[in-house]
Amino acid sequence: MSAPLLCVEGVTKRYGAVAALDGVSLEVGAGEFFALLGPSGCGKTTLMRCIAGFETPDAGRLTLRRADLAGVPPHRRPVNMMFQSYALFPHLDVFENVAFGLRRKGEGKDAIRARVTELLDMTQLSPVGARRINELSGGQRQRVALARALAPRPALLLLDEPLGALDRKLREETQFQLKEIQRKTQTSFVIVTHDQDEALALADRIAVMRAGKVEQIDSPVDIYERPATRFVAGFVGETNFVQGFIRRDGAAATFETPFGFLARADCALPDGARATLSIRPERIGVSREGAGVAGRVEDFVFRGEYTLLRVRVAPDVTLRVGAYDGRFAIGDEVRLTIAPDAGVLFADEP
Repeated sequence: MSAPLLCVEGVTKRYGAVAALDGVSLEVGAGEFFALLGPSGCGKTTLMRCIAGFETPDAGRLTLRRADLAGVPPHRRPVNMMFQSYALFPHLDVFENVAFGLRRKGEGKDAIRARVTELLDMTQLSPVGARRINELSGGQRQRVALARALAPRPALLLLDEPLGALDRKLREETQFQLKEIQRKTQTSFVIVTHDQDEALALADRIAVMRAGKVEQIDSPVDIYERPATRFVAGFVGETNFVQGFIRRDGAAATFETPFGFLARADCALPDGARATLSIRPERIGVSREGAGVAGRVEDFVFRGEYTLLRVRVAPDVTLRVGAYDGRFAIGDEVRLTIAPDAGVLFADEP
């Protein structure tokens, strides 16, 4: 990561007896696309508001470009914010919406026209620059809000659930546009979202939050493939949780489950330890015959590029399995294979 632009050090914020933020620490690099991801009430929006200056932490420190933000009002911070509602001005056309912040700063007409023209080109809004906001599609309004937020050249742009109002196809298209614009401007983006797919698609790094604390900060691939906690494994993507015991024979380790023993390539847990294996549906192989765990298809959901099967492997255990080849029906007998390096083991608390 490049040198930190934003440093959050031990930030705590309480509302009465509730700790919205509890000793949160993280860094955002210059030019980085960073995501704050978590369920409702985890503290991600409170943290964003503290960075923007709309809330004051009870403890901890926020610095931007090594300057302490304590006591600096929102309008004096080199930070801008794109609200979930977009907060566009309906009485102004697209050009004037984008130009609004620059006019407030007192920039000259030529500089304003050059900057707004640059951003309209970048966001593919040049053909609609003279239109009013109510004449635009949802995707166009989103891009107007983004262009307006970027116009004053903030060091850091905060985005509050920016794609929540868009339908799925438009949201996916807009994700590519957001990443391209962020790369072109080299502005640090911090996106706040509860949508795991959005965070995985957009961010260079993700901070997964829960109950006012950071559970893990990592790249999207590492968050998905190597979750640090059971919460992260369950919140980000689909997974199966299988409970069992570690069995060791010298250096070799196996995982005893209700449906058999699974070899493990990397296991630091002691013999006899209770543990839970988190394994993604796509990491489980499925076939109609051969070696593997015997199971029966109980249900399935067709998802286009693959079919998600629910397979009964023991009286009290069903596994979700991603089938990418072949067609399966309810009642089919199948064999499942789980590679020794597939999934992540978590020690169960005593």
